[in-house]
Amino acid sequence: MLCQRAAFLGHFARQYIRALPARTMSTNKFDLPARYQGATKSVWVEYIQLALQYKPLNLGQGFPDYHAPKYALDALASAANSPDPLANQYTRGFGHPRLVQALSRMYSGLVGHTIDPLNEVLVTVGAYEALYATIQGHVDQGDEVIIIEPFFDCYEPMVKAAGGVARFIPLVPTVTGRTISSEDWKLDPLELAKLFNEKTKMIIVNTPHNPLGKVMSRQELQMIADLCKQWNVLCVSDEVYEHMVYAPYQHVRICTLPDMWERTITIGSAGKTFSLTGWKIGWAYGPASLMRNLQMVHQNCVYTCATPIQEAIAVGFEKELNQLSSPECYFNSISTELIAKRDYMARFLEDIGMHPTIPQGGYFMVADWSKLADKVDLSQETDAQRDYRFTKWMTKTVGLQGIPPSAFYNDEHKPLGEDYVRYCFFKRDDTLERAANILSEWKNRTKSN
Repeated sequence: MLCQRAAFLGHFARQYIRALPARTMSTNKFDLPARYQGATKSVWVEYIQLALQYKPLNLGQGFPDYHAPKYALDALASAANSPDPLANQYTRGFGHPRLVQALSRMYSGLVGHTIDPLNEVLVTVGAYEALYATIQGHVDQGDEVIIIEPFFDCYEPMVKAAGGVARFIPLVPTVTGRTISSEDWKLDPLELAKLFNEKTKMIIVNTPHNPLGKVMSRQELQMIADLCKQWNVLCVSDEVYEHMVYAPYQHVRICTLPDMWERTITIGSAGKTFSLTGWKIGWAYGPASLMRNLQMVHQNCVYTCATPIQEAIAVGFEKELNQLSSPECYFNSISTELIAKRDYMARFLEDIGMHPTIPQGGYFMVADWSKLADKVDLSQETDAQRDYRFTKWMTKTVGLQGIPPSAFYNDEHKPLGEDYVRYCFFKRDDTLERAANILSEWKNRTKSN
């Protein structure tokens, strides 16, 4: 009897629903949520598509075009083929036990503070998610976040998505019209101080810097630290290029400055540390009182990261920790390897008339291309910013792709990046030679025309 009644009611409900008038699909109802309104198209999506279409020599994206350390690749194969059936199953949500132990050992030694692997380290899907979890976990509606320009392009939309208000201050070159060092790009101390107020929740610091390659000096970091302490502000230190610093410069971790451990979250990346960008593993570390917020975001978003990849990265850290002071350590040898590539790129950019900024760290180089303006025809490109038009013209006509730095500025300050182009020099020597030849041939063609 009950089954017959349920069947009758089900039939009645279906008939009733079918009798209702169908509504026209409203696209407005499914627009982007307000927190993402105004977000611009990603420069990476656009330029990857350009690269696929025109097949230039791609020096735009930041990844090496040759193999990472073999021991890391072997460790991943070993982890994936482990006889332990649990080796390819879920691991601890906040980080694989072996990896957080290795990260704790690594950074405890570097920052001079014993880091609790279970409560003060979070493993994430790349540094990207570490930034996302940090910003979502700490920024509330109306909170102000100070962003130093040029900035990695996800900072601003992540702040807006959290309901925060981004406030910007640019690094400005103190010398122009010639080849300079990233050290010559400076913050205005007075303008920086004016941005701090009672609404300021966070400042994001990126050192070594992308795209400039600037390595913040102890004095510059102390200036930021003093303002953070004065206004009770959280410092997010994006240090993914921490092992790529060129002598005589040294990487200073802002969390090591007096009274800064308790107010700093530091971001790292296996993709940059081991040249394995496709593995997409990153981390954040800091005091447990601040990390709890990140853990909450992570467990309700990603929950856990790939177990075999975390296992392989842990093996890599264990190997390098045993030779940390040796020149053979990958963390030390990578800078020696990259400095020759950096200097070679600077020379061939100078040869065609650009003025590069020689980076103190990282593996990117920005160069002022404005002296070449009379040699390019940008009339066919419709973008508002000149650097977009220049890089697209170079991609399509010359066959070399760079990235437009105005993508790393807010709308008001985009003109500050328009005279520049960003190239990656973490490439095989023959790749860089091809780039030099492409530019040299283009220069010769423009001379003869």
